[in-house]
Amino acid sequence: MSLGRRVALLGLAGVLLLLATPARRVAWEAIDLETRHRMIAIGSRLVARRVETADEVVVSPQVDNPIGVNVFLDQETSEARRRSFEMLRAAGVGWVRQQFAWKEIERDGKGDFLDRKWNVSAWDSYDEIVNLALAHDIQVIARVDTSPAWARPGNDWEQSPPARDEDLGDFVYALAERYRGRVRAYQIWNEPNLAIEWGRQAPDPAGYARLLRVARDRIKQADPGAIVLSASMAPTLEESEDALNELRYLQEMYDAGAGGAFDVLGIQAYGLRSGPDDRRLSSGDVNVSRALLVRELMVRNGDAAKPIWATEIGWNAQPSSFPGPVPYGAVSAELQARYTIRAFERARVEWPWMGVMAVWFLKLNEPWQPAQPWHSF
Repeated sequence: MSLGRRVALLGLAGVLLLLATPARRVAWEAIDLETRHRMIAIGSRLVARRVETADEVVVSPQVDNPIGVNVFLDQETSEARRRSFEMLRAAGVGWVRQQFAWKEIERDGKGDFLDRKWNVSAWDSYDEIVNLALAHDIQVIARVDTSPAWARPGNDWEQSPPARDEDLGDFVYALAERYRGRVRAYQIWNEPNLAIEWGRQAPDPAGYARLLRVARDRIKQADPGAIVLSASMAPTLEESEDALNELRYLQEMYDAGAGGAFDVLGIQAYGLRSGPDDRRLSSGDVNVSRALLVRELMVRNGDAAKPIWATEIGWNAQPSSFPGPVPYGAVSAELQARYTIRAFERARVEWPWMGVMAVWFLKLNEPWQPAQPWHSF
């Protein structure tokens, strides 16, 4: 038996031994978090099943620099935007994922792009963001979501799909036409497998597939070279009217004909309560390796030639002094940094089909955000 296999067996045996009884589980919890994660990584490497990811297939589009960061620069001053791009460029970042909120840009009526609060064009701040990105040699992923009130009559929840898919289609046409050749990629919606992101309605994979097809066609009409991403689903094991397991959701999207409606499949690849080398595929939780199951699903549906982009990744450095719950796991700031780097390294070495990976997130400029358990991502 090889040394590596013996080490893996010892790691797995140690994990199983420590979890065998309540007393041993207490002993397990007494071990520092990083050591626990390393033991799980060693054991999971041994027992993880082979996943059919078609690594030999060359995917397209390719990217030179996969390092991305989520930003919300529309909430910042011009000086803060400029400084943010200077820091991002100095850090070697190649992509930003910036929300282009439909509800803010076309707020008062179809075709109306005036910000009446300040009596300026609603495009102004986004124009500046795009121009700064280009000046700093950083590409933009425009995350398009939310609906203005006029597009969802009788519905007061802004994270709702429009009553008419064509209204979103017209908006993304205007968006892609304005930024033709300057915004590289567009992502249509965010986490539609959660009711809270889909108008407080039960998730509807077929409905989202229709919306995505309309949006994709209109973007390509305005800018044939633009990359269209499918929405990144929230990784979840739940199957209810509030949330739908993203693997089931994606399969139902494919069944509804969504395969031809995107160039890149978007995912979220959070570590949450495990380390970047946890290779378990069915641990009763979600982890970074869940990306393998999504890739396997793509291959099964004949989509092996498309890449995956993880438009949100990361670990939550929520301090122990935080008074609220810990729903997303918690690691130290130092471990957060090391795990983030390791996630990029693992993808580079093991996942030739993975493209951009965007850390969640640089910062938010809302005064109530620090009270949220996800603030320390």
